[in-house]
Amino acid sequence: MFEELTLKLEAALKKVTGQGKLTENNISDTLREIRRILLDADVNYLVAKDFIEKVKVKSLGKEVLASISPGQLITKIIYDELVELLGGGHRELSLNPSGLTKIMVVGLQGSGKTTFCGKLALRLKNLKRKCLLVAADIYRPAAIEQLKILGKQIEVEVFHSEIKNPVKISEEALAFAKQHNFDTVIFDTAGRLHVDEEMMNEVVEIKKIVNPTEILFVVDSMTGQDAVNSAKAFNEKVDFDGIVLTKLDGDARGGAALSIRAVVGKPIKFVSNGEKLKDLEIFYPDRLASRILGRGDIISLVEKAQENLDEIESKKLQEKLKKNKFDFEDFLKQIKMIKKMGPLSKILGMIPGLGSQIKNADIDEKALIKVEAIINSMTKEERANPKILNGSRRKRIARGSGTSIQDVNRLIKQFNEMQKMVATLSKKGFFNQNKNFKFN
Repeated sequence: MFEELTLKLEAALKKVTGQGKLTENNISDTLREIRRILLDADVNYLVAKDFIEKVKVKSLGKEVLASISPGQLITKIIYDELVELLGGGHRELSLNPSGLTKIMVVGLQGSGKTTFCGKLALRLKNLKRKCLLVAADIYRPAAIEQLKILGKQIEVEVFHSEIKNPVKISEEALAFAKQHNFDTVIFDTAGRLHVDEEMMNEVVEIKKIVNPTEILFVVDSMTGQDAVNSAKAFNEKVDFDGIVLTKLDGDARGGAALSIRAVVGKPIKFVSNGEKLKDLEIFYPDRLASRILGRGDIISLVEKAQENLDEIESKKLQEKLKKNKFDFEDFLKQIKMIKKMGPLSKILGMIPGLGSQIKNADIDEKALIKVEAIINSMTKEERANPKILNGSRRKRIARGSGTSIQDVNRLIKQFNEMQKMVATLSKKGFFNQNKNFKFN
């Protein structure tokens, strides 16, 4: 979502990079450009104005040390203010450690409420919570069926009823949850295409019955300032506890994400950045600020790797690397791990310095699939001992994988070069010196 904003901010900041010192003139010129960039990104006018004023006050009077450039200094100031604008630190979801945790999910129709309920249930299930999903949206066609399908996918029970009264359904769901020893209940409430009095009254009534531990407002990041306006309306009525930004992987300008916390005064708790049920992340203001300024997000990248890393397999691989016995079977396991982490463009975008470089790059997401197909077409003997891959074997592998002989030759050449590199590192004792080293 923020690629365009990142590129423009990087260009604006370059104008002061070569300056000998920060002056009122070059600060004003740079901040005028940044203000225009923020407004183009659909950031709320008052939010943008306040942000620029704070950066300006902090920039003026700051002495530039010999070890840093004016560009680095103002970038640091902007980073700090972005973190503050986005909420400072991350806010945890409130969970009742002993009694029943009741989470009420509200928002407009089409914001992604129902899908988020499924994602949240999966996340809490992985934390050993016994979750119950409640289908309290009786108006949107197929809303109940969608929640039932999601519940089946993640093996979480869904409470639904033929009663056409969301308040009564919520009341019965609470009784059901207590009777069957659930510790977490997630209420998927109804939305409309726009804010109206009937919907708001219904949400207020459900809140009275449920007495929720936490109310989360789900908003479509791609709806711009409309998202901010609907957030204000919902907050005035139900006083929600946190915000969930959905569709953060879209191509919108990002203004809602940068404005909503400042306008409503409530923390962003989660971001949904993909279609898969595991594509839900805790919101960290510092990490998003870092990505917006083109610094990447190496912490999230490491966390993604750890989520998909098998510790036992990692240790086995480390021993193979020490003995220089890394083969195509090991290579295949690493490819599968990378694929679990998500799209290549998303992974590469987390690496500092690569975000802007891959903006217009032709990243072939199918490349890993092709490599995987080639390795899968090899016999176990061929994977373990690539040296036996003669011409006839390579032709058979190409036919079996639906690729060309050139593709097979290219992969084998790249693998041989990788083996040589591993052999060199092994001779130098690299894997022995780095006891915590993990090849992933």
